[in-house]
Order: sequence, then C-alpha cells, then structure tokens
Amino acid sequence: MSHLMNTYARLPIAFSHGDGSWVTDTDGKCYLDALAGIAVSTLGHNHPALVAAIAAQAGRILHSSNLYRIPQQEQLADKLAALAGMDEVFFCNSGCEANESAIKLARYYGHRRDVERPAIVVMENAFHGRTMATLSATGNRKAQAGFEPLVSGFVRVPYNDLEAIRAVAKANQNVVAVMLEIVQGEGGIHIADVDFQRGLRTLCDENDWLLICDEVQCGTGRTGTWFGFQHAGIRPDVVTLAKGLGGGVPIGACLTRGKATGLFKPGKHGSTFGGNHLASIAALTTIAVIEEDGLIDNAVAIGRLIREGLAQALAGCAGVVEIRGQGLMIGIELDRPCAELVLRALDVGLLINVTADRVVRLLPPLNFSADEARELVTRLGGLIGDFLAP
Repeated sequence: MSHLMNTYARLPIAFSHGDGSWVTDTDGKCYLDALAGIAVSTLGHNHPALVAAIAAQAGRILHSSNLYRIPQQEQLADKLAALAGMDEVFFCNSGCEANESAIKLARYYGHRRDVERPAIVVMENAFHGRTMATLSATGNRKAQAGFEPLVSGFVRVPYNDLEAIRAVAKANQNVVAVMLEIVQGEGGIHIADVDFQRGLRTLCDENDWLLICDEVQCGTGRTGTWFGFQHAGIRPDVVTLAKGLGGGVPIGACLTRGKATGLFKPGKHGSTFGGNHLASIAALTTIAVIEEDGLIDNAVAIGRLIREGLAQALAGCAGVVEIRGQGLMIGIELDRPCAELVLRALDVGLLINVTADRVVRLLPPLNFSADEARELVTRLGGLIGDFLAP
C-alpha cells in the first residue's frame, strides 16, 4: 500500500514515457494526450529542444537561491515583461503561489493608500488555488468546505457582471482590486466577455483599483494570444502565470506594471526555489519554441478545427449544451454529470478531463497537429455520442 497522502482520486494507470502528443503507460498502451498535464506540457512530451536545454542546465547548476543573481531569471523576466507589456516580474513555483503574491500585493497596495482592511473583488465559480488565501478567493464551496474560517477580505460577484461590480464600488470603500480569470478553467471553460474586460479596466481606473488577471491556466499562448487579456486589447496591473510556462518544469510568475510596480521591497515577499536556473531555462526554451514554431497561430487553427469538428460530430445530439473555448482551451458542456467519460476515454486511448461536473475539458499541447485534432474528434465524438444515446 502506498504511503502517499490520499489527496487525489488517481486513475488506475501510470505512464512510462511520452513523445509529442502521445504518452505510453507502463503496460505499453498508447494514449492521445488532450490534457497536457492540465495545460502544463505546452510542447508535448520529450520535445528535443526542451530536453536538451534542461539536460545542459542540469550539467551546469540547478539552483543557487535568490540570494544571488540568476542571469537566466533576469532574461526570462525581460522576455515576459516585453510580451505582456508589464514592468516587473516575481517568480515562484506554482499558480497558487503566483496568485498568493498578487493578493499580498493588492493588500499592500491598499495599506499604502491608508485602507485599513483592503478587500478584493472576486468572481463566482473562480478557481485561484488551494492555499488559504487563494482558496478563500476561489468561488467553489465544495473546495472550501472544511477549511473554515476562510481568509476575509474578498467580495464575490457574478462572472461577466459589470453592474454588480459597480454596485460594490458604491457600497464598499475598502475595495482595492478586482481579480479575474480571463477564462475560468476549473469553472467550466467560461470566457470573460471582451466588453466586460474593457469595462472592468475602465472601472478599475476610475476607482484607482488594481486589475489582477489570473492567467495561470489560459496564459502562455493557450488561447491564441500570449495572454488572454490581449484579446480585449487591455492591460491589467497584475498578471499571474504558471502551468504551461515551464513546459512541465514547475514555475510561476506574478507580473506587475504601473501603480502595482515597485511595491515589494526586500523582505516583503520571496521564494526559495522561484525562478531558479533550471526553471528559468525551461521557461525561456518553451517561449522560444512557441515563437520559432508559430505555436500561437497553431493554437488558433487547431482549436478551431477541434471545435468545428466536434460541432459537426455531435450535431443534433440531444444533451450537448454548448461547445466553447478559445484556442486550445476547449469545453464541451453536457446536460448531465459526465465524470465517467474520463475512464471511458482511457479505454479508447484518450486523455481528457471533466470539470464543473458536466464539462469535458480539452487542453492539448500547443503543437497538436491537424491529424491529431481529427483523431481527437473521432475518438471523443464517438464517446460523447454513445454516452448521451438514449
């Protein structure tokens, strides 16, 4: 019996190796990977450039701590700042740590403006992490249950509801920031309306609030732009990244600009491992391959191919509520719970995920090919059709 703490309902398979968008289990069975480790394996598996960069760095130095300069970390910060139009970057190890950094930053911003009990507006069905602060910001009672008392200082409103936030602005003088997932991944692949994003940017400017965009799952090219907020032509004050940034090596980042810049000084925040030599070189290589191989354009084209293919395969199929998404972040909402589809997919050699009980979530690698997209549509379309059949 394993001594692992029972924090995951793990599926009954283990993988030995992968190649591109395919993985092989310890029994030798191959699977088409349409989940990419939950949006992490940006370049798929065993990508030669990433493997070579990681191996070379491991032969030099893995870690020295942030007590010293790390040239690769500085290069990565410069690159992310240029891509996002931001000014400063703090590196950590995960999405919840990046979001924790953003929450701390917002509170510190509030205290510097003499707001004694700073509050952050957050959204229903949001998912920002499982640390105590990020869990409290999350809009999922199932995830929060049993961990009370939660951290105070969060005001919850419906997603895509600008009027609700305007009402908060009138009623609560303690608000200092709004925290928004551009695409709610765990919440079921719901996309923030362009007009909502633009209106929120204006509202934050009018009230001198920080606009925080959580792009942990949808950032790093997944939606067909480097960052999801770029679809609306806005710039937030704070952006958080993780998951796909390192191509499989753990790394998170909190980016700031304007009035959110320069707040943290030595001693105010930190991370032992954040942005170490290995993680930074993995992220730099991942970004370089995305650029060199045109993977953002590929995400747009292949995402459209998958959505259109599934729409055709499931046309007239009672029980399909909606097929939605941006780039290679796709959700198929059904009219009933469908968690059993995950196991059924394993039987036909396919890795998928179900979130929000009724949404099949697809997060393939950004270098997913057209042939792989068509294979995904064939396998998944048949599975969903059979599942919904009377």
